[in-house]
Amino acid sequence: MSEHRFIYFADPMCSWCYGFAPVIWALAERFEGRMDVQLVMGGLRAGNTTPMREEDRAYIRDAWARVHAASGQPFDFSFLEREAFVYDTEPACRAVVAVRRLKPQMALPFMARISQAFYAENRDMTSAEEIAGVAEEAGFDQQEFGDAFRAADTRNETFRDFLAAQELGISGFPTLIAGSEKKGYALVTNGYRPLDDVLEPLERWWANGAPVTKTGAPSLH
Repeated sequence: MSEHRFIYFADPMCSWCYGFAPVIWALAERFEGRMDVQLVMGGLRAGNTTPMREEDRAYIRDAWARVHAASGQPFDFSFLEREAFVYDTEPACRAVVAVRRLKPQMALPFMARISQAFYAENRDMTSAEEIAGVAEEAGFDQQEFGDAFRAADTRNETFRDFLAAQELGISGFPTLIAGSEKKGYALVTNGYRPLDDVLEPLERWWANGAPVTKTGAPSLH
């Protein structure tokens, strides 16, 4: 296993992370054997208890349209017809952490599946029952997944993910950094970028020995 890795701060119910899903997957495949992907849940709207208002619907409609235009990812806008929907991202984040605990190699594709179910299929990814259905479709035993999803250790690990992002000052998703514990990390992107924008700079950075300045995490661009 390489000492170098990507650390990907994301939320399965963040629309720009959904747009970025094909990019991070392509990077994981391109750098396989050189850098693994460590997934950290951002908690975009974790713990939210306020139902969507009309102005929230307008904001979401505009954001989804922009993500679709930039990434080509499909959206089911009938989601906006839901009444009194509470946009709480904690259950979806916790589901990804549960999978990360059960099968770490499945965490990234499972997050993409949760996002697809929510954005493209209009399935309620705040519902534990609906999330369990997606996990079963992804090949997980329903009882095993349910136990992991409800476990106190999973809740605590999810909270630690949120705290790690906050302590690093990461409030926007997706955020991707690359590097190692020994040398430090460089910022790949804070926000959505297409693959063509990040792949060549990453390859140059890698070819130059994955340098990181002592003053922080510089952009590779």
